[in-house]
Amino acid sequence: MIERKNMGRASSLVLVLLALGFFFATCNLSTMVIHYRLVGKWIGDNTDSGLLSDPIIEMPENAKKFKNTKAPFHVALTATDTPYSKWQCRIMYYWYKKKKDLPASEMGGFTRILHSGKPDNLMDEIPTIVVDPLPGGLDRGYIVLNRPWAFVQWLEKATIEEEYILMAEPDHIFINPLPNLALGGYPAAFPFFYIKPSQNEKIIRKFYPEENGPVTKIGPIGNSPVIIKKDLLEKIAPTWMNVSLRMKEDTETDKAFGWVLEMYAYAVAAALHGVPHILRKDFMVQPPWDMELRKKFIIHYTYGCDYNLKGELTYGTIGEWRFDKKAYLRGPPPRNLPLPPPGVPESVVTLVKMVNEATANIPNWDTQ
Repeated sequence: MIERKNMGRASSLVLVLLALGFFFATCNLSTMVIHYRLVGKWIGDNTDSGLLSDPIIEMPENAKKFKNTKAPFHVALTATDTPYSKWQCRIMYYWYKKKKDLPASEMGGFTRILHSGKPDNLMDEIPTIVVDPLPGGLDRGYIVLNRPWAFVQWLEKATIEEEYILMAEPDHIFINPLPNLALGGYPAAFPFFYIKPSQNEKIIRKFYPEENGPVTKIGPIGNSPVIIKKDLLEKIAPTWMNVSLRMKEDTETDKAFGWVLEMYAYAVAAALHGVPHILRKDFMVQPPWDMELRKKFIIHYTYGCDYNLKGELTYGTIGEWRFDKKAYLRGPPPRNLPLPPPGVPESVVTLVKMVNEATANIPNWDTQ
């Protein structure tokens, strides 16, 4: 009888120990999953156990509990003094002001980093700091090459109160109040389908030697949109600038990367400093390819939107209805642009409506 009681007690103890073991094993597995999701492993990285098969890593919902206080970020965009750049900056700043103080926003101050070397007529309208362009001829006609140099100068000379920075562009429109998508030392970035380091390994190795590790450590990102801690950007920016210049000087690299060369340079620079980025598909949409806006934050209108009157996309051919920023190189688009025909995706319709609202409310729109 006593023996049976002892056996019963022993069995109960074993069950308790097994339950505790299962509990801690589950907790450890959850912690591993959270850790891997936060770090954001890149496409093709087979060095780990393959907990995640989706290369696009979004911020996990349960990570939000680690943010007890707001973490404002400074919005910074580089710009030129051309009419083309000016009208985009004015629309961008209009929507920044509209969304900045809404619930869920963590948008802080704003700076247009003007790399023309001299003030322009928007200094009183948009908070601006003037920096120098690259020395004559160094950009070889590739104006975007001035972007990393502009950030290097701005970080050295400006007083930035916020701990985080959003690197944005003039052709961004805030469609929803933007929270800080970064998490501590992990910046947040949008994944671009056309940035493919693994498919360009031969070229990438010129700037990212094998001793630095596999090319899969380089993310499918550019510098914008990126939310990043200021101290990390201060480390990355000079490397980003130097890699950009070296890539532009290399004929093979320049030909292969073309207009996205500076984006590849940022991705390489971040990897050289060992800074992985959380990849956020919801960071922005790019009409006409991205059609829905639900829970997205930025419209990036870099592509032309061409449709026939049936609402069918005619990309590559000028449509019966169109909106293309490149049609307004010498001056701003007119107020009250015609809306797209029925059947055109929500992203394009919203883009035109937001452009129209901004141009209707910005004073002296036609004089830039």
